[in-house]
Formats: sequence, C-alpha cells, structure tokens
Amino acid sequence: MSGRLALLTLAAGLAGLSPARAEDVPPSVATALVVSVDVSQSVDDTRFRLQMEGIAEALEDPGVVAAITGNPGGILFTMVTWADKAGVPVPWRRIASRADAAAVAAQVRATPRQAGEFTCIGQMFRTVAASVIPAMPVPADRIVIDVSGDGIDNCTDPDDLESERADLLALGTTVNGLPILVPGENDVVGAGAYRAPGYGLRPTPLPQDRTSLEQWYRAHVVGGPAAFLLTAAGYGDFSRAMRRKFVIEISALR
Repeated sequence: MSGRLALLTLAAGLAGLSPARAEDVPPSVATALVVSVDVSQSVDDTRFRLQMEGIAEALEDPGVVAAITGNPGGILFTMVTWADKAGVPVPWRRIASRADAAAVAAQVRATPRQAGEFTCIGQMFRTVAASVIPAMPVPADRIVIDVSGDGIDNCTDPDDLESERADLLALGTTVNGLPILVPGENDVVGAGAYRAPGYGLRPTPLPQDRTSLEQWYRAHVVGGPAAFLLTAAGYGDFSRAMRRKFVIEISALR
C-alpha cells in the first residue's frame, strides 16, 4: 500500500470514530436544574467553600451520576449565587455522562465568592424568571429551582416577594428548599431579623412574627408540582443533603 493510500485509509477510519452527529443529541431533556445558593453576609469563606464543595461532591456522587445518565440526553444544569444581587457563575451546561459531571463539578469548585450583604431571595426569583430560564439551550420536561440558604429574605417587601415567587411558579417551575439550620444562630427568624435599609421592621406575612427557618421556607420559597423541602443540619451536613436532593430531583421520585 502506497503512503498516500495508507493516509486516506486512516482518515476514513478516523471519520467513522467522529463524535455523534447533532441530530443524534436529544432535542430536549427531562430535567433542567437550577442550583441557587445563598452567598450573603452570613456565609463566610469557610461556609462558601463548604457549599461549593458540597455541590461538586454531589455532582460526582455515583448515585447522582446514575440518576443523570438514566435520563436520555442527561440533564441541564446551572448554578446561581445570590446576595444583594443574583449572578450566574455556571451558565447552562448539559450533563450526560460522568465526564460531563466532573467537568461541571470542577467549574463549581473554581467559582469565586460573590460580594454581597443581604439575603435577597426575591431578587433571585426575578433573575431566574427573567434571565436564567429564557437562556435554556433546549426545552425541559420539568424545571427545578433548588434554593439553599441560612436566612429569610431581608431586602424585599413581603408582598413583592410573594409576587416574584408567583411569577416564577407561573412558568411551570418547581421550587424546592434546602434551609441550612445552624443551632444558636437561625433557630428563630421573623420580624426582628436584620433588614436592608428601607425595608423596615415589618412582620413577615405569617400567622406569627417569630418562626423557624424551615417553616419560613415552606411558606415563602417552596412551590410548584411535587415541590419538597429537605433541611441540612448545619454547613457540615450540606453535602449529604445536596446529594440526596439531587437524586430526588433528577429522578423525579416525588
């Protein structure tokens, strides 16, 4: 065989090993997952890193990877961080394999801490509805927003907060909650909580002024089809809670 013929034969063989064609990639996914993380003043550097590591470890967990790859075409994933404003450090990525999950986990670990003081959940709801969901690269059968944090909203008028949440749910989303319970720190939340300037010390729209963070999340965060709440017993428990939550959300077990 001449050198030229050998090269042509090799090229033909390599062509047969080319990546899947665009038409082979499913045009939609079962789940689009928005992981929305509190990075306000109460979240110091150690707590921030525990959250980023917890999300990365969850993406690398064999059970989570099995749930992801059990869906034709995998899932869509994005991460939102929020304090005074909401940012999107990890834009939409399709995760369809263990390698994809590892790559996104590395991106999560490399996320720099976002500056911010207040816990603006309403602002986050608005950003997800207006910018994050419209940026989805392909449609999804269900859109899940996974909200974690250690405090109540302290920069949105209560009526506006409910309006922002309603607008997000009107898009057909499910909002799940992962309140991080820190004994001695956020056992009780309510009217006396630290608020942003201009907010005022008005009671939250609950039957009582003082309540638990878990109750507040149930009343003002969680909503939509098959929505649920799962707590983390402090930041050291965040990784465990996130792994379990991912499996439930991606496998649609509820």
